Amino acid sequence: MRFFSQWGKFMLAGAGAMAEWEIANAKSIVSSRKKLMLIGLMIIPIIIGGIAFADDISPVLPDLLGGKKAYSPAFYSLGIFLVSIAIGLGAGLITGCIGAGGGFIIAPALMSAGIKGILAVGTDLFHIFAKAIMGSVIHRKLGNVSVPLAAVFLIGAVIGATAGGIINRVLYEINPVLSDAFITTIYSVMLGFLGIYALTDFLRSRKAGGGGDAHGGQEGAELGSMSKSLQDVKFPPMIKFDQDLIPGGRQISWVFLVLSGGLVGLAAGIMGVGGGFLTFPIFVYVLGVSSMTTVGTDIFQIVFTAGFASITQYAIYGFIFYTLAMGMLIGSLLGIQIGALVTKVVPGITIRGFYAMAVLAGFMNRIFALPGKLGEMDIIPISPGVGAILNDIGIWAFFIVIGGFSVWVIGTFLKNISSLKRKEA
Repeated sequence: MRFFSQWGKFMLAGAGAMAEWEIANAKSIVSSRKKLMLIGLMIIPIIIGGIAFADDISPVLPDLLGGKKAYSPAFYSLGIFLVSIAIGLGAGLITGCIGAGGGFIIAPALMSAGIKGILAVGTDLFHIFAKAIMGSVIHRKLGNVSVPLAAVFLIGAVIGATAGGIINRVLYEINPVLSDAFITTIYSVMLGFLGIYALTDFLRSRKAGGGGDAHGGQEGAELGSMSKSLQDVKFPPMIKFDQDLIPGGRQISWVFLVLSGGLVGLAAGIMGVGGGFLTFPIFVYVLGVSSMTTVGTDIFQIVFTAGFASITQYAIYGFIFYTLAMGMLIGSLLGIQIGALVTKVVPGITIRGFYAMAVLAGFMNRIFALPGKLGEMDIIPISPGVGAILNDIGIWAFFIVIGGFSVWVIGTFLKNISSLKRKEA
């Protein structure tokens, strides 16, 4: 049980760190008039093309972008653009309000809207990359980046992202349903474990009468025996870090950095989540890197890992859809701003409860979609009708929970605008 408890804290810490990165990027973009104007220019072809040229573009678009037929029904249209904004808005509200990885719901939401899993993953990665580049947060925090640490870590991340992309593409070539089933299974396992732990954590905190931080704080084990043991392994070359924080600094063998980068890159390549939710806990709680150095290095690696994976493993093969990516970017920017303001007027324990519900809704969405996909491949004996009913149950449960949460957050924001203005003043 202790292992599962530590692993749960590990994942919550990573989700919180990823959300902090998302919030910082969103604030950087929204506070810049030039960046907002750039986004406006980037959506002009979507709006004009979606209205005027959708019928002409949609039949040839897959052939232009890699020749894959993964796009149906996500053709170039104004409608799918608006749906992607709504999905981004929901993810942004979760990130800003809960402070814990709203990006986890993007791929399940896109797949529930009828988009192939490999396209959802590739587009999500590209959306993360676009946000990282436009946020430019990296330029303000380069002082916290250990360049040797980041460089060796990225060797593994590139290898892992390449492997993840290859796995998804090979499975898609074998059978698109197999690809969807694989991605669905990965998300089911991750969201199921994280959701159960988050719910247990919420119930424990409520029983203890806890209020506390809306985001639950940065949870995780302190520098312990594992970090010390890894740093004691002298397999050259040794990579030094934290020299400015600790006399003489610390050092760790390059092998552990490459392995860690490989794991992060693999997760990014398969799930389309940028890998940031793993970097923070691995660096701090496994490798023993200070939080300050970790934050800077995490920002650094997300830009390169997401960029490399999205472009080299998905874009050039036709598995990224620009319309969806831009819609999610716009929706998430708005949602994060509203969600972050709501945390000032809502008890933290309430928000943590909503997080558990949101993650479990994502879990139900994917786990109920899985039987139908396994049935299509004749792996389990289930009729198409039953599989479709289960899939619909998962979709409705997911969108009711996420939609209800979104309505509650926006309603709370509108109801407390005057109070929020006074606090800002």
